[in-house]
Amino acid sequence: MNSDPAARAATGRAARKRVPPDLHADFQPAADRPDPVDLLVADETDRLPELLPIRHGRMAASPLAFLRASAVVMAADLAGTPSSGLVSQLCGDAHMFNFGLYASPERRLVFDLNDFDETHPGPFEWDVKRLVASLALAGRANGFKRKERAAIALAAARSYREAMTQFAGMRELDVWYARADVEELQKQLGDQLGKERRRRLEKAGAKARTRTNLQAYRKLTALVDGERRIVADPPLLVPVQDLIPDVARKQLESQIRDLLAGFRDSLPDDRQKLFDAFDFVDLARKVVGVGSVGTRCWIVLLTGRDDDDPLLLQVKEAGRSVLAAYTPDADYRHEGRRVVAGQRIMQAASDIFLGWHRVAGFDGKTRDFYVRQLRDWKGGVVVEVMDPRGMRAYGELCGWTLARAHARGGDRIAIAAYLGDDDRFERGLALFAELYADQTERDHSTFTAAISDGRLSAQTGI
Repeated sequence: MNSDPAARAATGRAARKRVPPDLHADFQPAADRPDPVDLLVADETDRLPELLPIRHGRMAASPLAFLRASAVVMAADLAGTPSSGLVSQLCGDAHMFNFGLYASPERRLVFDLNDFDETHPGPFEWDVKRLVASLALAGRANGFKRKERAAIALAAARSYREAMTQFAGMRELDVWYARADVEELQKQLGDQLGKERRRRLEKAGAKARTRTNLQAYRKLTALVDGERRIVADPPLLVPVQDLIPDVARKQLESQIRDLLAGFRDSLPDDRQKLFDAFDFVDLARKVVGVGSVGTRCWIVLLTGRDDDDPLLLQVKEAGRSVLAAYTPDADYRHEGRRVVAGQRIMQAASDIFLGWHRVAGFDGKTRDFYVRQLRDWKGGVVVEVMDPRGMRAYGELCGWTLARAHARGGDRIAIAAYLGDDDRFERGLALFAELYADQTERDHSTFTAAISDGRLSAQTGI
């Protein structure tokens, strides 16, 4: 990256002239647009087939649920839209549910992006478009008027633009240290939140602080014949002893132990020392999220000093990013490392046990995984209780957070110069949000029709 701020700003202005910000308003499906169901089925090829009906059932629940799990469809659509050409590290799946609360290593509650399975370098506006599209669909689900939805999308995109302008003028270290600390947010926003929203934020923070490794340990494990074991909750949580016969179970446990030993090498020296204090106890397969259902995901129980000193790790398969087919090659050489690298770049503070490793499966295929703690003060939004004003405030916070992540992972000065000091970008994004919400509703109808005619199997209520 050119270190001259003037040259970087000139790059942004040149991109603005080449692709004016209001061009991002348009979305027209390509004449040869692939069937969304075909794209989803192709994306599921290497997933666990017995879990796919759960995935389909969750996706069928609503257009918003469908959007959450169809990043592969939107990636193909975004590749056909006007591009600024200004590349940043992207989340790749920056819908509104992939922001939330978690604990920083300093034990402060922060708000940030929290899902990076699809992270990859790409045009910065792709993340913003996915965010505003999700807000538009959430507004529709809550019965908001079109004018209210437009105001929400506009506010989120404006927050992004204004934050990027702010970050463009900051020193490098100040950008790197910037974070959305929840306690500080409460102080700064004060009366702007209103009594009810302030109460909800405090309640969300209090609930997040209870969602710890120890809470998960007490909920998910029990003493069985004097030994600590993960408790079955099929099909969402299945202990390894219930999943496969004894011989294969021992082989799988051995593979997971090898994976953890290799994962240890991806940690800094001090974290390796900490990890060495824990011993393997038990293993279970876990179904997570909406879009991730069907990927190989394990929770591993370890204990330290004694039975009351647990560590629960999530070991999750990392496949190729859905953005990789539409962006220049990024030589990560390891998909787990890609996820970890993107997360460390974009998050203000990351889990102390975030790492990666590669392992061979029973079927002879080599797969990449990344590892993190299962829970560490994790909390999210309840969209259904949001009114227009509350969703607008949430969208603004997401916009600021996304700009801070892109300021770390891209050229913030060029992006700020591209966005400019007028409202062309946010007005364009507000129009795009509605157009893409229309498309998602059509795709959701196509998807549910595929379930009805037997092309796809689905299991609802799980």
